Amino acid sequence: MHIEELGTREFNHFQQNHPLSNFYQTVNYALLMAECGYDYDLIGLIDENNVLQAASLILLKPIGIKCFYGYAPRGFLIDYQNASLVQTFTEELKKYYYEKNVIFIKVNPNIKIATIDNKTFTKMPNELESIDDILISNSYKKLANNLYFEAQLPRFNALIDLKKTIPSEFSKNTKNKIRKGIRKGLVFEKCDKDQINIFYELMKNKKDNSSYYYQDYYTVFAKDDAIDLFLISINYDNFLQNSQYFYNEEADKNNRLNNKLAHKNTDRTINAKMQSDKVMLSYKNDIMEATKGITENKKEYIAGALVIKHNDTASIIFSSYQKGYKRFAPNYFLHYNLIKYYQNDFNYLDLNGIVGNFKEENPYSGLNRFKLSFNPIIYEYIGEYDLIIDQKSYDILLHNGVLAKTFNKNDILKSS
Repeated sequence: MHIEELGTREFNHFQQNHPLSNFYQTVNYALLMAECGYDYDLIGLIDENNVLQAASLILLKPIGIKCFYGYAPRGFLIDYQNASLVQTFTEELKKYYYEKNVIFIKVNPNIKIATIDNKTFTKMPNELESIDDILISNSYKKLANNLYFEAQLPRFNALIDLKKTIPSEFSKNTKNKIRKGIRKGLVFEKCDKDQINIFYELMKNKKDNSSYYYQDYYTVFAKDDAIDLFLISINYDNFLQNSQYFYNEEADKNNRLNNKLAHKNTDRTINAKMQSDKVMLSYKNDIMEATKGITENKKEYIAGALVIKHNDTASIIFSSYQKGYKRFAPNYFLHYNLIKYYQNDFNYLDLNGIVGNFKEENPYSGLNRFKLSFNPIIYEYIGEYDLIIDQKSYDILLHNGVLAKTFNKNDILKSS
């Protein structure tokens, strides 16, 4: 067997039909990363019958003097349980890339080794855990298992099974947040590239990417209709109409409580009256805000998402909302509508990364709590490895801090 470069058509055919196929291992993703300063190879392992047995996109970038590192995002497209195939592929890779002055290749395989119960957080491993032993025995250096987002891609992801998810069965709090978005006049819009700059304005305080990065993302994947842009806006006319309706409804309730108080002044009635007063004030403020929005003819975008479509999965690559409009629950409204939008045509909606620390005091507890509110499946991936090709050069990069400086998550992948 030997390694050779593949044409885009041959690579596409192989990756589309491989069990580990994912959008990171596509020509589109290669073209995107080329815009970010990477060279790339599409390589395959060809057997003695000229049959393609494994393939991978390998991103390449300089590190050190006249040397490079490689990166196979979401790992190689190979049967990892076939130990002899992994061994042969690895040996051929090392020979092929040693000649190209590549010091190591970083991989984070698309292998789910466990599911985690989203209520009890009990881990349920599967037989794919054994792949770790196969990789380590073939010179792959296992990097630290990250609980948070220290690695290039999250080790834990939340996926919604779109065929089994029933929004009416969400928790009471989640349904209340969705209803709040509807009541506040929020509108779910599918947009095109012309509105990428609006999305950038939502993202710029969350990520340090330029607007061109999102434009490139959209342009590259749009060629195959593999990307969607969604924005959430406020319809102030609907906001006003809804606010007036609920204000009048609460006013009737408030009057009934006043009559109750006149006849029977109990603590329970007093508390109900005080709560109703607060609700009325809230609706009154909403009426004023909606009226101002109409007067100023405002078009306010307060949330958005970029979604990649690949095979049976729609993946939320980026999403954000204006923190100043958190009271509108735009993030809940956005994700609820994404579920509805993709439910008929896809099997899964990937909510992207969560953290593996499920304790309330962890710094990402809010992120976990939000994504788990949609009752997703939690998957744990096998993790990240370095296939070391030139041990001496690798050790030098490790000891002089170049590796730590390079892989600070700002260099390779800017999603999640």
